Amino acid sequence: MSGARRVKVTSPQTRLALARGHRRHPQLLPLPAPADAEAARAVFAAQRRTALRTVALLGVALFGSSGAVAVWPSLDRISVGGVPVSWLVLVFATYPVLLLLAVHHVRRAERVEDRHDAGGAGGGS
Repeated sequence: MSGARRVKVTSPQTRLALARGHRRHPQLLPLPAPADAEAARAVFAAQRRTALRTVALLGVALFGSSGAVAVWPSLDRISVGGVPVSWLVLVFATYPVLLLLAVHHVRRAERVEDRHDAGGAGGGS
């Protein structure tokens, strides 16, 4: 095995692309102005507060639905169509709430960006 030479195997498309030599040189993006950086920090901080609120509400929704099942153990004994009501509560109460939380969070995050852009704090791109 010591005399065997390793061979690099590439796809024909890769060989063609390398033969063309049209490699783009990476261009560095310009550094933002201090005002743009400050505006970006403000947007990031506002979106972080929104995210923390959303995570808190997510915890309330998840632990609340599980807590409801724990508080009312009789939900396990009642069935609808052979399925315990406790499962139905977890499925049909929790997932729509999660979806609403996600939609609400995205809208609030976008509103924060729009408010900062409209206020002239965003950097005109």
